[in-house]
Amino acid sequence: MKIFLSSKKSLLFIPILLAGLQIIEAQTIVVPEVDKAKSSPLVFNAASAKEGKAIYEMNCLSCHGTPGQGNYLKGLNPPPADLGIAKIQNQTDGEFYFKISEGNAIMPKFKTTIPEKDRWKLVAYIRSFNPKYVQPAVVKSVNLLTKTVQIHFSYDSVSHKISLLAISVIRKDTTLLKGAEELLFAKRYFGNLQIGTATKINDKGLVTFDFPKDLPGDKNGFVELEARINDDVFGEIIISKKIKAGIPTDKPGLTEKRAIWNIESKAPVWLIITFFSIVTGVWFTIGYIIFNIYKIKQLSRNINN
Repeated sequence: MKIFLSSKKSLLFIPILLAGLQIIEAQTIVVPEVDKAKSSPLVFNAASAKEGKAIYEMNCLSCHGTPGQGNYLKGLNPPPADLGIAKIQNQTDGEFYFKISEGNAIMPKFKTTIPEKDRWKLVAYIRSFNPKYVQPAVVKSVNLLTKTVQIHFSYDSVSHKISLLAISVIRKDTTLLKGAEELLFAKRYFGNLQIGTATKINDKGLVTFDFPKDLPGDKNGFVELEARINDDVFGEIIISKKIKAGIPTDKPGLTEKRAIWNIESKAPVWLIITFFSIVTGVWFTIGYIIFNIYKIKQLSRNINN
């Protein structure tokens, strides 16, 4: 028996097929052999795992859950992996690093937001859930081309745009960094504020970002910017520069006034009083208990006599 699909049904079938292919693609991340064999330049120890845990909780926990506990986000399709189970832990360090860096249809490319060293710290944290894991020899590779890269910042105060020109200068030869993804951050008190989204460098070596019109700067309007590029040839490049692009704001520094995060001498008065009141109360309670135990013992001796 022949089955004929109407044109309407055919049109409905196409997006379903594409969605299915996208799910299959998301489930199977093909890692090149050269990346599978890659070893960490970082020693995996308690310190690197602890730092990796903080990065994991900020970027990965909401979807993958705590490794080994099966509390990953099951509502996603396909569901994210439990990174602590044996099947997942059988992968190489290079596979973990590649997947963290490149992502897939659902998982973002963390190579554009998390520095290389921190991505290896993530691997260190994931490996801490495998008691049988033995780290391969640490291979520290130095990409000398990274040091040849220059990023030139320019700000247009009329259009409120930041332009970045990325070039590599070796002797007298200048090479434009084309096609690599670049990110821009503004440094703030408690971390970096991302400006725009990851953008590919064009054929002229340029990337342009829309800069917020209301972003506060220092009292002279300077904002410290950080440009970050992850290029297959030149490696990871992070360059910072102060640009007069913010709103002049004469605010006292974090350590100039009393605040919870400040040093002891500038902590809030109420916090100091509360702390010493609690400490005094605890020691008074301990002393009172000891005094009553002593009285009970004295009373017991008097009764026995």
